Amino acid sequence: MKIFYSEEHRKHYPPYEVFDGGKRVPYFENPDRMDRILTALKKTVWAELIEPTDFGIDPILAVHDKEYINFLASCWTEWLASDPEIAATPEQHAFLPATFALRRKTRPTSSLHGRGGYYVMDLSACIVEATYKASLSSANCALSAASSIVNDQSSTFALCRPPGHHAGKDYAGGYCFINNASVAANWLAAKGKVGLLDIDYHAGNGTQDIFYDRSDVLTISIHGNPDFEYPHYAGFADETGAGAGLGFHKNFPLPKDTGDEGYLTALDEALAMIRNFAPNYLVLSTGMDTFDGDPLGRFHVTQHGFSQIGKRIASLNLPTAIIMEGGYANEALGTNIVTLLENFK
Repeated sequence: MKIFYSEEHRKHYPPYEVFDGGKRVPYFENPDRMDRILTALKKTVWAELIEPTDFGIDPILAVHDKEYINFLASCWTEWLASDPEIAATPEQHAFLPATFALRRKTRPTSSLHGRGGYYVMDLSACIVEATYKASLSSANCALSAASSIVNDQSSTFALCRPPGHHAGKDYAGGYCFINNASVAANWLAAKGKVGLLDIDYHAGNGTQDIFYDRSDVLTISIHGNPDFEYPHYAGFADETGAGAGLGFHKNFPLPKDTGDEGYLTALDEALAMIRNFAPNYLVLSTGMDTFDGDPLGRFHVTQHGFSQIGKRIASLNLPTAIIMEGGYANEALGTNIVTLLENFK
């Protein structure tokens, strides 16, 4: 199996994030996640690590607002230029806004922090010097996986970092800056119908935002109910698309403590919808934070559960671009990914 991966992600390593209640904590979405997965992949006989191709900016601008991408590109240098004290010790800092736009007839302002509060939705999307470059590389991993499944008509894995599914058309959030899976799905949509299934623990609000009024990409997300779980404002069952996209989006908000049985029941329903849609390609937003014991999740999916999840999705027999999203139980992360992927090789 082709595994698209780049070392560019390593320098995107904010020194902290801010949790609910204002507590500053070490950054959960860190390079150790990739190291655990790489170690597990290198123990297999079927994983072929490949550098991604640079697809340029156009496939990203086909999904994301140009001014938002410009903000990501210039934020760090603008911030350093504005504050000599921060510029003297940049490794100790991360850009985060203090004011967040409610998006009720709001618009970005000329000030950096004003734009930050417009384009960043929470305190986990921390921007440092290498964030933009790492995000571009991550998107290119996803695009390379998409290109591979068209050319080879087989499945492949994009080991993306930063992840992407919380990034909307014009905002970052939840460790995500460019929506890798959506960029890949949009690129594939020019080749045929696309199904996008999100199995991360958290609702794929950014993906929902991007495709909500489209009928050429069926989007489905299985996740913790936003009544108790991040992102809290999106991912409800009655959100089913709008306009031309009405009926082409489906959320499966599941209760706390969902285990293998409950998860697989929802997955089977989602797979029936995909079969009925009959796409040419599948994009799989793959989060491992449904795992029992993940520090950012409240589900209890086991490694056996991941094996079954992989087996059932692979039974669709679709060329599948598997895109890495979340998963923060680092000690088990590599094993969990390999357990799922080996069903597609």
